[in-house]
Amino acid sequence: MKRTSIKKHIILHLILWIFAFLILVFVFTKGNAPVKIDYLYTIVFLIFMTLPVIFNFHFLIPTLLNKEKYVQYFIILVLLGLIYGVFLKTFFMLTIDTIFPNYFFISYISGNGFYLVFSIFLVSSTLLKLAQDWHFFNRDQNELLKLKNLHMESQLLALRSQINPHFLFNALNVIYSMALDKKEKVTDAIVELSDILRYVIYDTDTERVELKDEIKLIKNYINFQKHRVNSKIDLKVDIRNENFKIYPMLLLPLVENAYKFGSSNENNSFIRIKISQTDDAFLFCIENEKLNSPAPEMQKNSGIGIKTLEKNLKIVYKDRYKFEVENTETHFMVKLKIYGD
Repeated sequence: MKRTSIKKHIILHLILWIFAFLILVFVFTKGNAPVKIDYLYTIVFLIFMTLPVIFNFHFLIPTLLNKEKYVQYFIILVLLGLIYGVFLKTFFMLTIDTIFPNYFFISYISGNGFYLVFSIFLVSSTLLKLAQDWHFFNRDQNELLKLKNLHMESQLLALRSQINPHFLFNALNVIYSMALDKKEKVTDAIVELSDILRYVIYDTDTERVELKDEIKLIKNYINFQKHRVNSKIDLKVDIRNENFKIYPMLLLPLVENAYKFGSSNENNSFIRIKISQTDDAFLFCIENEKLNSPAPEMQKNSGIGIKTLEKNLKIVYKDRYKFEVENTETHFMVKLKIYGD
């Protein structure tokens, strides 16, 4: 048995028997000042009580009550009360007179009083045990929830740290290509990139962001990518509530992926994006044409953004999302649906 569990049982029994002693002394003496013989009578009475209480605590409650076998528990508890009540009534006075032959004890309880006192004691001790179990269960659940939340936060931070360098690597490649070609709009691209990075690094450091901010990020990213490729972009937005909140950086990896594998200046490539939001759901659909021969470095890093996105979805939304991927020889399409809380 673990040390904390032993300590828990010791504390419970100390509380139970101390309170029981004080209450029974008061009951047996009917409020009068107790004397030595009253204390001896109460102590022996409590010793008789230990066996059924321990049997109830460590067998009946764990094997029946905690496993929701309420009928069986109630029947056995009643039988225990009846049988042990007879035993208590029959042997208590005989035992106490034998232990203390020099004292003359007069029973404070008689007849059905033994059954009544024993039943009250057994029920009260059961309620105390259940209260203790509930307290420790609630405390353990809270600790478990805290640990789970800490673990979840660490996972999300780790996953988000994968997204930001991944995005920055792709964006710097665009600036690098423009600088090599000595394009005049390289300064405009740097300013646009700084706006994107400001949002990615600072504004997404929260549990949820408004949908309008994520859409603005996507539009800024599309404008930034126009410095690199001339892909046909079909963006359709149908939003009822722009303040609808989602987990940050869910959509950008999908847009990045579409540009990475479906954009080219040599081909008439296309990227179609549809964003819609109703009262209880959010839908993001993106489709791009597949290039025949992706570059080796693109193949090597393929799928990093999407894999990270899927991990985020499992942690944040659990069963409140739907993620579908359609991958054919000619096109690649992703559908993400998020249901409201």
